[in-house]
Amino acid sequence: MAKRDYYEVLGVPRNASREEIKKAYRRLALKYHPDRNKSKEAEEKFKEISEAYAVLSDPEKRRLYDMYGHAGIDERYSQEDIFRSARFEDIFADLGFGGIDRIFDMFFGRGAARGAPRRGADLRFDMEITLEEAAKGAEKVVSYRRLETCSHCGGSGAEPGSGRVTCPTCGGRGSVGFTQRTPFGTYSQFTTCSRCGGEGSIIAKPCRECRGSGRVERLRRLSVKIPPGVDSGARLRLAGEGEAGERGAPPGDLYIVVHVREHELFKRAGSDLYIEVPVTFSQAALGAELEVPTIDGDTERVKIPPGTQTGEVFRLRGRGMPVLNGYGRGDLLVKVVVRTPTKLTKEERELFERLAELEKSREKGLFQRIAEGVRGTFR
Repeated sequence: MAKRDYYEVLGVPRNASREEIKKAYRRLALKYHPDRNKSKEAEEKFKEISEAYAVLSDPEKRRLYDMYGHAGIDERYSQEDIFRSARFEDIFADLGFGGIDRIFDMFFGRGAARGAPRRGADLRFDMEITLEEAAKGAEKVVSYRRLETCSHCGGSGAEPGSGRVTCPTCGGRGSVGFTQRTPFGTYSQFTTCSRCGGEGSIIAKPCRECRGSGRVERLRRLSVKIPPGVDSGARLRLAGEGEAGERGAPPGDLYIVVHVREHELFKRAGSDLYIEVPVTFSQAALGAELEVPTIDGDTERVKIPPGTQTGEVFRLRGRGMPVLNGYGRGDLLVKVVVRTPTKLTKEERELFERLAELEKSREKGLFQRIAEGVRGTFR
């Protein structure tokens, strides 16, 4: 079954503030939380509203959802990652419900909230390429720093030969809090244990290399293939090339964000390219054959007919950019710009003066014919 729109699930507009989203979830949680509503339908509804709140209450997840919908979330986060980063404790404590462990028990089974290793973080690398590289495709080497699994402890965070012990602060529960009875009912407040981070256990002897984190920062060099036809803003996903997950959890992904540098000759519009070619008065008047450069590094001949006006466009089919992940190419559109000379030789000036006299004579004859036609009309 397809997921419903998260905004629709919570009953809020797409421009709702974080406080409005929180209020909407609080109202629905009060109605559908399993501690208050025991029906199977309510449990499913509670799962749905909790997932919607977990995404929309997080600025980065909300941005991805607004841009790409459910696919933008599902491709980057597991369900556990989505719920783990949400702040349910404050709302549940205010309503008198149990802590976040209850949600994880419902969605993922007992113990998933505590001790479950997290998937590695996704990383972003911005890459600038030339228009020629975007046309032909390219192979680039990128260097970036990322967290990788510690080779000394194998990612466990514990010095080899040691292990983990029950957290003395929370007694292995992963949360600390208190329950108070009042005339209006039972009031409970729970927070994640600050010592173990909600895992219920701590490392007895931290690894000397990673200091207990299970991961170390290293420089990564990677060869990346840029496909022909790529445009600015394109995101290339390299699965598993992000940061290492915790204690064997899956790594994150690396996203290459492409920026195509502006070209001195060509302007781009999708798969089409535009170029302005200057011509002289005589070429525009008499017609000419032009040598036009292309993005492939060669030239193409373009015939312009006599009487071509500045701004006219001629199309060279198939000489534009390749279609990304498709077939064929766009076109090269050649815009003719008649160039006015700024410096004239004596001979050129004499010729232009003679041309001006001829044009004046021709215009005079034209005006006379128009005037005679007008007089003939009123006779």
